[in-house]
Amino acid sequence: MIRELLSGPYDKVNGVRIHASKQAYRPGHLIGNRLLTSLVSLFFGDQSRDMLSGYKALSRRFVKTFPAVSAGFEIETELLIHALELGVPMSEVETHYKERPAGSLSKLATYKDGFRILWVIFHLIRDLLPLPFFLSIAAVLALIAIGFGTPVFLNYLSTGLVPRFPTLIAVSAAMILAFLSVFAGLILDSVARSRKEAKLLAYLSYRSVQR
Repeated sequence: MIRELLSGPYDKVNGVRIHASKQAYRPGHLIGNRLLTSLVSLFFGDQSRDMLSGYKALSRRFVKTFPAVSAGFEIETELLIHALELGVPMSEVETHYKERPAGSLSKLATYKDGFRILWVIFHLIRDLLPLPFFLSIAAVLALIAIGFGTPVFLNYLSTGLVPRFPTLIAVSAAMILAFLSVFAGLILDSVARSRKEAKLLAYLSYRSVQR
């Protein structure tokens, strides 16, 4: 992996675990890994084959500019998304992976850590992609407002009366929140761009890996 890191030169090399036996992974781990990796690929455009692999080689400038926040297994997700955000050169190499020695225990809690990783992905989507995130919320709120508000509006056109004021108030509130979500997305998108530029400048201030 270090040889691959120097050959690019790359700033991040990920070890793709290749297992020869089914006992190498606990039940659900392989499926969960693929689902979470696919989710990150969907939003951030990566085609990593094994996002949650703990086998990684990182350059000095990548490590120095990585804002480590997580203390658990979700750090692999943060590493990948940080690399994708800055567009750092990356590579993958296949590594052998086999079952644990008899009597040893894994520190990974399947469901607890899985939900923690999912929660981190959610937060990173909100922080790094605020415009599509808040536009999605606005679209949902607008659809709810239109769905519940259309009968009230049609009834008003035909009778001149609004018999369901609570519905009208709720619909109006939902539409206002939809507009606020759009404006929040626009403002936070500008903030996210500024933060990305600052992180990119910090990253570029370090020399790349020397062969």
